[in-house]
Amino acid sequence: MTHILQQSGVKPSHCQDQITSKPRATLTAQSSVIPAGGSVTLSCSVEGSAGWKFDWFRRDSVSSKAQLMRGNEANRVISVSQGGLYHCRGGRGDPVYYTEDSSDVTVTETPSKPRATLTAQSSIIPAGGSVTLSCSVKGSAGWKFDWFRRDSVSSKAQLMRGNEANRVISVSQGGLYHCRGGRGDPVYYTEDSSDVTVTETLPSKPTVTLQPSWTQIYSGETVTVRCEIQGGEGAQWTYEWRAAKLNTPPTSNEHRIIRATESDSGGYSCRGRRDYFFSEWSDIITLTVSYKPKAKLRADNTAVPVGGSVTLTCSVNPSSSSGWKYYWYRDEKSSEALTTQDAVFHSNGQISVSQEGLYRCRGGRGNPVYYTEDSQSVRIGKTVTASNRPVVTLYPNWSEIYRGETITVRCEIHGGDTEWDYEWETNSRIKAPNQNEYRIRSASSSNSGNYRCKGRMKSSQHKTTEWSDSVTLTVSDNKPRPVLTVSPSWLSPGASVTLNCEVEHPSAGWSFYWYKAVPDLSEKSSSYELLPDGSGTAQDSYIIHGQTHTAGYVCRAGRGDPEYYTDHSQPKFVWSAAASLTVSPDRVQHFTSDSVSLTCEGNFTEWRPQPPWGALVVVLTFQ
Repeated sequence: MTHILQQSGVKPSHCQDQITSKPRATLTAQSSVIPAGGSVTLSCSVEGSAGWKFDWFRRDSVSSKAQLMRGNEANRVISVSQGGLYHCRGGRGDPVYYTEDSSDVTVTETPSKPRATLTAQSSIIPAGGSVTLSCSVKGSAGWKFDWFRRDSVSSKAQLMRGNEANRVISVSQGGLYHCRGGRGDPVYYTEDSSDVTVTETLPSKPTVTLQPSWTQIYSGETVTVRCEIQGGEGAQWTYEWRAAKLNTPPTSNEHRIIRATESDSGGYSCRGRRDYFFSEWSDIITLTVSYKPKAKLRADNTAVPVGGSVTLTCSVNPSSSSGWKYYWYRDEKSSEALTTQDAVFHSNGQISVSQEGLYRCRGGRGNPVYYTEDSQSVRIGKTVTASNRPVVTLYPNWSEIYRGETITVRCEIHGGDTEWDYEWETNSRIKAPNQNEYRIRSASSSNSGNYRCKGRMKSSQHKTTEWSDSVTLTVSDNKPRPVLTVSPSWLSPGASVTLNCEVEHPSAGWSFYWYKAVPDLSEKSSSYELLPDGSGTAQDSYIIHGQTHTAGYVCRAGRGDPEYYTDHSQPKFVWSAAASLTVSPDRVQHFTSDSVSLTCEGNFTEWRPQPPWGALVVVLTFQ
């Protein structure tokens, strides 16, 4: 049918289309109140038409702007759990044609029931102590509190204390704790708090032990670290370990270290846990793992004397390691350990052998046996004693010398032109080298002792001399000081004076030096001038001819090469008889509170003070 529009723009009545107003969406809510922790269902519809999709809007208040929550939803039903003002609209087609917005629907939330909060001062109760628990309800007041405890997760909670006005309590028992608040009449209760675990520390303290009980072990050994709780036998303990080297600490009471490495070194401690109980931490035991050790073999002699034997000693260092047994081998039976048919076994680690051969040893301990590296081999030969017997001499031949002197200890083997290797034996703290002489350049008391030697032929190492007799060397730490005497000490002008210098051990090679003492009055000291021909004289006396005035003298002695000098002697004075000194009162002893008069008398016309004595020096001693 053809529609012809009239000029007026009005259709003929018999062919007009039906045109309606814009539709409005309708929003309905399952409920206007959202239950605590729940939601409500909202439905959006457009009456009498199909093909719509829906947009959902929400605003917090009448004055706020609506926010699109979800758009272009094919389902006309949604759930919401948040309060607010909701509306919807429908839309269809392309471009989209929208309905009018629905009216607002108000949905409110039910206030949630408050939950109590429990906090603990500490999660571990110290042995014999307690911890404080606090219960609170946020943002409100007037609450009283109920406290609950249970022994395990599966057990029923028991009311400990109820209707407590104080929100703080102290507990001394381990367990799972929770609380709740209550107020009003009838009582309105909060939700229960979350559980808080409190562990009780028991007074028992475990002990860490090692099996075997060696704190020093070696790479490849096996050791068990064990936690022992005294008095806790039969209880179901879970164990905790503190050990930096345990990547996965065990929960059992022992940790077996198989083929230990250096990374297993360190401190180990443990504690036990049972339900809500802890033991204290044990003391730390330190385990040290070192590289595989090598045994050390020492022989008291490398040649078996005629009809005798040689003692061999095997050891493993460090000395802190223990538990070793020692195994001995000789070259003929390199893989088989020696038996009592091959050697005499003394204390563990020491045997005596009388057969020649190449000997070695090793240590072993544990089960299965852990072996050290083999020691260096030591060759033992037969000894043939040479007829020559050494003599030990001292050069110079002074049996007593002084700290700082030089002396040579010499081993002399007379007869033949045989070349020798030398061996010394001494009880001094410093051992002599294996040469024919030992030069001590600056002696000390550590060189004191007995010295003896023997020789071993270079052409035949198994042929030796006997030991020499011992020579005793004594080194004194006190530097000697000679004693000077003068004769006469009072003389007439022009008389001769004899000086005598005496050193302890006078025949021990001393030469003497003679000096005149020159006082320096400004410094209250003296300097020494060497007397004519007074340097290094062999005689222990010196004569001064024609002395005319008072003078002082000192001496000292020297010996050896390089020369060693004694201290200077105390000065001694020769007094001129031209004057005399009197003391009044004339008695032997004077006291500090006494008055003393000194008088110098003489023929002063003839006496003239001569340098270096410009004054008479008097020394008074008061007691």
